Amino acid sequence: MSAGHPEAAHGAHEARHGAHHDPHEAPHGTYESYTRGFVLSVILTAIPFILVMFRPIDSAGYTAAIVLACALIQILVHMIYFLHMSPKAEGGWLLLSTVFTIVLVVIALAGSLWIVYHLNSNMMPSMGEMPNIERPYDE
Repeated sequence: MSAGHPEAAHGAHEARHGAHHDPHEAPHGTYESYTRGFVLSVILTAIPFILVMFRPIDSAGYTAAIVLACALIQILVHMIYFLHMSPKAEGGWLLLSTVFTIVLVVIALAGSLWIVYHLNSNMMPSMGEMPNIERPYDE
């Protein structure tokens, strides 16, 4: 092996020790899994779009609940089919750290909404307490 040909030296090194260097190799997607993820993503995008644009459901609350459910399912589809996050990836640590991050974000968002709600209810005057404000004369 000569010093002028590092490729040859690298090839000999792989032949002695094997080409597999990463003991925690992440799973790779296939064309079929990417296609399945893409189709699911399109469907999960089309459902909320149709619900909002054509209003087949009269209740805004039900529509919002369905849109949020589609959003959560879409997040899972992206994590599984495109980011390849599974209990097998990285020995399970990737999934565990993602769950921990989600828990922290939910706690932060829920706490923020709780604080804003209570600030609004405790500091904003109700309609009965507001003084009558006269409108300026029209000219």
